[in-house]
Amino acid sequence: MNYQTGRAGRIFYIRLDDGDDLHESVIEVVMREKVQCAWLQVFGGLKSAGVVIGPKEPVMPPEPVWKTIEDAREILGTGSIFWDDEKPLIHLHAALGHHGETLTGCVRRDSRVYLIAEVMLIEVKGIEVSRPWFDKGGFNRPTFDSE
Repeated sequence: MNYQTGRAGRIFYIRLDDGDDLHESVIEVVMREKVQCAWLQVFGGLKSAGVVIGPKEPVMPPEPVWKTIEDAREILGTGSIFWDDEKPLIHLHAALGHHGETLTGCVRRDSRVYLIAEVMLIEVKGIEVSRPWFDKGGFNRPTFDSE
């Protein structure tokens, strides 16, 4: 375990409209506003997304199990944004509901909004963290710059 203490910086409220890509839109705001570290909350609807719903087996590195959603689903999720060397990376876990059935997982790609999605992005200041590739785990892991 490792940790640092920070404080809330700017707060961004982002409205996404039908057809917008959730990941691309949030990344666009992060890059334009030069946000280095953030926490986000999202709710609304998605019409499509590539979601990792778990590892095939609990080993490292994990083999992800992918699920593609292509129906209108409600989304309620939370995540973080840290940079690798070149770009911001979103790590977003969410519950995606459809007709009383809920799928929970890591929303990773092709995340197209259905009708509307709302994002609250909270910039975190005073924490020196990035998300470089972690070879042993096979994923990008938050790493404090002092490590």
